Amino acid sequence: MANTTSAKKATRKIARRTIVNKSRRTQMRGSVRNVEEAIKKGDHTAALEALKKAEPELMKAAQRNIVHKNTASRKVSRLTHQIAKLAK
Repeated sequence: MANTTSAKKATRKIARRTIVNKSRRTQMRGSVRNVEEAIKKGDHTAALEALKKAEPELMKAAQRNIVHKNTASRKVSRLTHQIAKLAK
């Protein structure tokens, strides 16, 4: 357990940040899930619309260090590739 006042404050800050980050991560995952569901249904236009909403979510999460920037870029790339396959 934290002994110094600065360590106690740090644990309080970490707890607050954890709650915020969990919320952001959940929101990001939900937007990615919407794209994946549209792809499974085979709906090209719905998948494109969902991707337009999911891409900023992913990049914001990367910017805020919730996920690594390469992970976010990889997810966007893979989703875009899957949507392109639907168009064929």
